[in-house]
Amino acid sequence: MFDNLSEKLDKAFHILKGHGKITEINVAETLKEVRRALLDADVNFKIAKDFTARVRDKAIGQNVLTTLQPGQLLVKLVKDELVDLMGGDVAGVNLSGNPTVILMSGLQGSGKTTFSGKLANYLKTKKNKKPLLVACDIYRPAAINQLHVVGKSIDVEVYSEIENKNPVEIAQNAIKYAKANGFNLVIVDTAGRLAVDEEMMDEIARVHQAIQPHETLFVVDSMTGQDAVNTAKAFNDRLNFDGVVLTKLDGDTRGGAALSIKSVVNKPIKFIGTGEKMDAIDAFYPSRMADRILGMGDVVSLVERAQAQFDEEEARKLQKKIAKNQFGFDDFLAQIQQVKKMGNMKDLIGMIPGASKAMKDIDIQDDAFKHIEAIIYSMTPEERSKPTLIDTRRKNRIAKGSGTKIEQVNQLMKQFDQMSKMMKMMQGPGGKQMMKMMGGMKGMR
Repeated sequence: MFDNLSEKLDKAFHILKGHGKITEINVAETLKEVRRALLDADVNFKIAKDFTARVRDKAIGQNVLTTLQPGQLLVKLVKDELVDLMGGDVAGVNLSGNPTVILMSGLQGSGKTTFSGKLANYLKTKKNKKPLLVACDIYRPAAINQLHVVGKSIDVEVYSEIENKNPVEIAQNAIKYAKANGFNLVIVDTAGRLAVDEEMMDEIARVHQAIQPHETLFVVDSMTGQDAVNTAKAFNDRLNFDGVVLTKLDGDTRGGAALSIKSVVNKPIKFIGTGEKMDAIDAFYPSRMADRILGMGDVVSLVERAQAQFDEEEARKLQKKIAKNQFGFDDFLAQIQQVKKMGNMKDLIGMIPGASKAMKDIDIQDDAFKHIEAIIYSMTPEERSKPTLIDTRRKNRIAKGSGTKIEQVNQLMKQFDQMSKMMKMMQGPGGKQMMKMMGGMKGMR
């Protein structure tokens, strides 16, 4: 996520390394590189210029704090400006009304239909809502079927009218259906086009006027950069939408849309899509995103994701096993499954401070655990519960059965042994105190 931008900003800050004081000359040189990095990320020229001007005004004349180097001080100033540029505070979604009606807008290919499903799943899980998805894209081939597939995957009903070609009527009928059947959330997926055209804008404006949604969201493909910002402006001029959704942030995102869109349309980014799975959705926190762009990671989000998969009863059982030295490969496998549920590995590593920089040239696949899983599944139940039984003969059999090499089996055994020792240590006073601190982070936002 924003890897190229992060790398170029890091190089810009290195200019100040070794200087004892921030001066107009070294600030100008550094900010020239910052501006260039923003432009390379497809940020609007005026926005990039104004951004660096504000940082310069704050930086010039400031003495370095006792505990900071000039580069660190400038990083802080840049971070503060990035946070402001992306909206400052986190913006919530309006869930008033019974039912709450949310209208989705955006171009074809932006990920609007998939995100409608993600949002339904998110609000169903996080806010205990009973959502109804509404198929109002009457033009794109298989659009209605796609929404039904999405709805089925998250166990959410989809309202559609195959013969009706009037999206206004479909949306109105869907709301009536929702009221009559106990749905308290209606998410209306509308038609998109490959480019903004008058016919599309007129149609969605009519739907908007007819159903008076409590929330109108504009969905944009973050990989389209400055084009996304221009499209957002066109939609906002007609719909006056409430917020922006950035999809495909797990791809090769340059960052221009995330950094520019708030300044152009003066509407907050409310959600981001971080993968293909239905749970790959996050509320947008400008401060956390600024940290990630500057290579500082996002520990709070990482802890929140971990806690979302945390089962207290299972944790107690695991604790007892560790205390009795009964931690086995089945337990190890269960931990891997929990990590996989947290999201794609590249995104998770990006949340660890410094990890993105350290591993920038390493390609991390989502199936990074497949060899480990294959090795464990090739063990007998007895071997999984009592790893000490696994001798050289058994290792050879496990390697052959899993399609791996004996060296990979040995490596896993070593990693398992190290993990077992570490988890045993966590049972001590220091480890328990650390776990309490991690639990305390749950309330942080």
